[in-house]
This record gives sequence, C-alpha cells and structure tokens, in this order.
Amino acid sequence: MAVSIEGDLATSHRIAASLREEILSGQFAPGTRIRQEDIAEQFGASRSPVREALRMLDAEGLVTLVANTGAWIAQLSLTECEEMYQIRERVEPLLLNASMPNLTKEGLERLAILAQEMEANQDVETFLRLDREFHLLSYSGASTALLGDMVQRLWNTTQHYRRAYTRLLATNGFKTAHYEHHLLLAAITRGDAEDAERILYGHIRRTRLELAKHPEVFP
Repeated sequence: MAVSIEGDLATSHRIAASLREEILSGQFAPGTRIRQEDIAEQFGASRSPVREALRMLDAEGLVTLVANTGAWIAQLSLTECEEMYQIRERVEPLLLNASMPNLTKEGLERLAILAQEMEANQDVETFLRLDREFHLLSYSGASTALLGDMVQRLWNTTQHYRRAYTRLLATNGFKTAHYEHHLLLAAITRGDAEDAERILYGHIRRTRLELAKHPEVFP
C-alpha cells in the first residue's frame, strides 16, 4: 500500500509539473475546462493522482477547483486583476527589501545576464520567461513564512494577463520595461533598498494601469 501511495504521489507531481508548464506558457486560455479523464488518459494514470495534481495547481493559483463540478484554468475579471496588482505593488517591494541583503554575487550576476537577454530579444514568450526568472530571483534571498508563497501565487494567477500586457509592450520593443529592469538592477546592486522598492512599485503599477486600458483581454 505504501508503495502505491508513493507511486501515486510521484505521478501527481509529474502531472502537476507538466500542466504547470503548459498553463504558464499559455497553452490553455483562462476559463478552459480541465477534464480529469482526458488528463488521466494523457498520462496513463488513474483519476486519483490527477485529482491530487489539480489540487496542487489550485493551491498555486493556476487552477480553480469547484466542488462536485470540476476544474478550470484560473481567470480574472478586470476588477480582480486590478486588486491583485494593487496587492503586488505593496507586497513585492517588501519581499524585495527582505531579499536584497541575502542575494549572492552569483545571483546578482545572473540578474544582470537576464536583463541583457531580455533586451536582446523581441519574442513575447521568451521575454515572459526571462522576466519571471528575473523578478523571482530578485526575491529569492528572502526567508519568509508567508510572503514568498503569496507572491508566487499572485504571479501565477496573473500570468495570462501579464502575457496580454507584454504583447502590448511589444509594439515599442519593450523599451520601458528594459529601462525599468536596468534601473531596478542598479538599485539592487548598490544595495539601495529604498530606491529599489520605489522602482519596483512603479514597474508593477504601470502594468496595472496599462491593463485597465484594455478591458477586452478580460472575460
């Protein structure tokens, strides 16, 4: 029995990892129904590990589970998205402040590489992947009981709308985002937490304000 339980758990993690990558890369539109039987058939698994995988993704903010009904890719209304971005404006600078003293030399070097790689490309999906790594790496030095997980969930839940915003940015070659990333990196590198918090707040706020101009991307 223990072997079976461990095997199901390993299968759940494998299914969750695959679905997580597909959701974050935009292969599912927000609001898409996820059918357990289809996922079970795809992975050659029973429904039990599929249900556990969906519970994992629900906890991460990527999937919405409705009791006795099913699972859907998480989606937000404009009002919900604005509220989430307002939360991000306040909690991410706090997380960055907690992280900065503990960032390693290697971490700072990686941040610089990511900023350069973002500036060197025009592809939306590549930008999203690098941008996500840049910001989450900048928070990686923080040791928190709740804040890190909260920010990760907020990033997951707003991923689709960040993609929509990035496509809007692509018309000017991401110039403003690149400029803000370099300003943020400079503040982090010199250890100026106050300036870093201010830049990050403005960076997130600008996304919220721009998204509000495009209600068509929301249900």
